[in-house]
Amino acid sequence: MLLLLVGCHEEVEQHAQMNLALCLPANEMSFQLRSPRRVMGDPGTSEMFAFPKYAYIFVMKKGDGDTWSVWKREERVLDSNKWEMTHYSGPLETNMDSVFRYTDDLAFQLKNEGPVGHVYAICSYRKLTFNTAFASVSSMSDLMDWKFNTDSIQQDLANIYSTPYNYEYNGEYYCSFDCSHRNTFTVDLLMYHVAAKVDIKWNVVDSVRINNTDPSEAVRLTYMEARNLYNGYAYCFKPMENSVSGAPLATGYTIANIVRSDDEGLWWEGRKYFYTIPYTVDGGGYYPLQLKMQTNDASGEGYRPTIFMSIDKTSPFVPWLRADFKLSKPLENKTETKIVER
Repeated sequence: MLLLLVGCHEEVEQHAQMNLALCLPANEMSFQLRSPRRVMGDPGTSEMFAFPKYAYIFVMKKGDGDTWSVWKREERVLDSNKWEMTHYSGPLETNMDSVFRYTDDLAFQLKNEGPVGHVYAICSYRKLTFNTAFASVSSMSDLMDWKFNTDSIQQDLANIYSTPYNYEYNGEYYCSFDCSHRNTFTVDLLMYHVAAKVDIKWNVVDSVRINNTDPSEAVRLTYMEARNLYNGYAYCFKPMENSVSGAPLATGYTIANIVRSDDEGLWWEGRKYFYTIPYTVDGGGYYPLQLKMQTNDASGEGYRPTIFMSIDKTSPFVPWLRADFKLSKPLENKTETKIVER
């Protein structure tokens, strides 16, 4: 009698290890200063920023059709001493550009049953709070609607970075991967600022900054503040798609004392910048920045011009918004102010 021994064969699952490297834009000047700086695609120059301390990462897996679900997630506290200057080695046009790379890679074990995925991340110097709990985000729509609260971190908006969802390379989201037939691979996750730089430049024209007949009437800018800035919850991965309905944010955040009466060096000309979440009204194409200005220590409401700055929503990167203006008369009821957006 022939005895046949038949064993059950269990299919061995295929796995791949993805090593995720967090990267921030930099330039060569950053090497000595050890601070991320704005570069091409991330507007602004010669500015120092704080390294992020908190990272929130999602690895999304493509399912049937165009469905996506959370594959892996990681919330990580970062060590500010573990960023080093190197070169970006991913597929983007910025290949070999300088970046700051976090030296502790994050390892994700991925099953190969659905190998196509996306990686999204947002990181910040301050701990963030969100409209939806980190652990509750499960689908792509959840992720695209994910927002962080700006109310208590207005002064740190320049130190928040994320992966813009509409940044593409060869028609694909730039942080896409396919782990088929690869045991181990690395994704350099390059993140960009979510806050736009607003750059204001002013000048009091020579003809009115001096008044020999009555020196007290010589025009000087003694107060300026930026009003109706974005506050509340802002998109994590759609930095160019924040919008409000009906009117600019009259109750939005205000940066006061851009110029003060004791800033004698700024009475006649100067330049200041700050960072804010760009937004449009009713989905339009302009960001409505409002300024409040007073001259010659005047009190009251002063002059409140609104500067409508163009917003290109097709760009994945937040803009550098610049405005120049000239003061030609005291800012009472007889103002002739030329404002030039550029």
